Formats: sequence, structure tokens, C-alpha cells
Amino acid sequence: MSEASARLPMEWIAASLRRERTRVGLSLSELAKRAGIAKSTLSQLEAASGNPSMETIWALAVALGVPFSALVEPPAPAVQVIRAGEGPTVHSDRSSYLASLLSACPPGARRDIYYVWLEPGTVRDSEPHIPGTTEHIVVSEGKVKAGPRGEGVELGPGDYMSYRGDVPHAYEALAAGTKFVLIMQHI
Repeated sequence: MSEASARLPMEWIAASLRRERTRVGLSLSELAKRAGIAKSTLSQLEAASGNPSMETIWALAVALGVPFSALVEPPAPAVQVIRAGEGPTVHSDRSSYLASLLSACPPGARRDIYYVWLEPGTVRDSEPHIPGTTEHIVVSEGKVKAGPRGEGVELGPGDYMSYRGDVPHAYEALAAGTKFVLIMQHI
């Protein structure tokens, strides 16, 4: 295993620790105290220069009130796109019914669902929503460019996309009569 690939998981853990500590509003000192570890150890972990044991990560997860997996799982891609007809599907033996699961709702999440009509000529800029917001779009008609500013993706009928809604983002109709379902997921 190369040094770079060996380091990557520590970078995930470091980013997760910083994200979760910031989310709950704890200082390095307070989190270290609650987890029963040295502040210098926590500082090293957040700088991706430590080598934590499973017990240390568990103690930090408990102190932060998150599952162990929240600190060690790889980061999800910032933007996910599933083109029409490309998602995994299941069918019914009893009727003409085909379904693709585009996104499962995580435990404790809340979702607001909108049907959006958008016409070309202007860009709908959106400021960041509350921390932890994810937006999901499924285009029903027309064509839209959507996503975090600078990372917009063109989508057509049946295309699905998800991205962070807690960063500046935008929607732009690229065809007349553009319509899409927008789901705002708040954790």
C-alpha cells in the first residue's frame, strides 16, 4: 500500500472529526475531555497526523453523539447523478411497474418535496440552507443545469442528481417548460 493510499482514511477521519465537533459546537479541549483522551491526541487526529485505535474512535463517536461509522466511512461524493434508465431497478411480477431507488432516507432525516417550474433566461441562485441539507432533483420535463456553484451539471428528463444544499447552489433552465421534483433533505 502506498503512503498516499494509507493516509487517505486518516484524512477522512480527520475531516469527519472536525465536521462533527463543529456541528455540536465543542472546542478541542472539551471534546478531548468528554472522550477521555489528551487534547494533543485529538489535535493530531484532526490534522490527519495521528493513528487512532478503534477504542479512541469509539470514545470520540460517543462523546460527539454519532455512530462510529460517521467518523470512519469514506466521504460521499459531493454530487451524485443517475441518468434516466441507468439506476438499479426492480420490477413487479403482478403489474407493469418498474421502480428505481434513487436515494434512501437516512434515519432522523426530514424531507420537503417541491415540484418546480423553471423557464430559461434567469439563474435561480440559492444561498446555503441549514447545515446538513442535501438536495435531490429528478427532472420530469425540459433541461436544467443545477448543483453547487461552479459544479453545475446538465440534466434531462428522468435524470437524478443529489448535492449539498448547505453550500451556495443554483438552478438554470436550459429549455422552455422545464419541470423537476426537488427534495430538500434536512438532517
